[in-house]
Amino acid sequence: MQRFLAMVFVLLAAAGLARAQDTPYRVVFDLTSNDSLNQRSVMRWVKEVTQANPQAQVEVVMYGKGFELVMPERSTYIHDVESAVTNPNVKFKVCEVALKNNNVPKSAILNTVSTVPDGIFEIISKQHEGWGYIKVAR
Repeated sequence: MQRFLAMVFVLLAAAGLARAQDTPYRVVFDLTSNDSLNQRSVMRWVKEVTQANPQAQVEVVMYGKGFELVMPERSTYIHDVESAVTNPNVKFKVCEVALKNNNVPKSAILNTVSTVPDGIFEIISKQHEGWGYIKVAR
């Protein structure tokens, strides 16, 4: 009986491992701060995720003051963003409400970055679709 239970346990563990490897790697990062340490962290995570799994889908959603990451005139990491967006699986999206609230025109952000009507709704939608969620904060 113990041998049978051990065999069942091994089969269940193997099935779980196989399923975990088939699960899509999709993560949305929530960036609301213009803090350079938070910007550095999100850029490092984007790079690490895409290096670990080239098929991973990554989206950075910026609202509050987070959009400064993708503003050439304000961002310390603009070259990292430009490099990251060359990967078709990496997207940076800015909340239009945040731009409006801060009187920032869309033309002030990188043209390779898209906007969404509502950043919070974008994040909630991704979570509803099964994406992992990471809040970027110190």
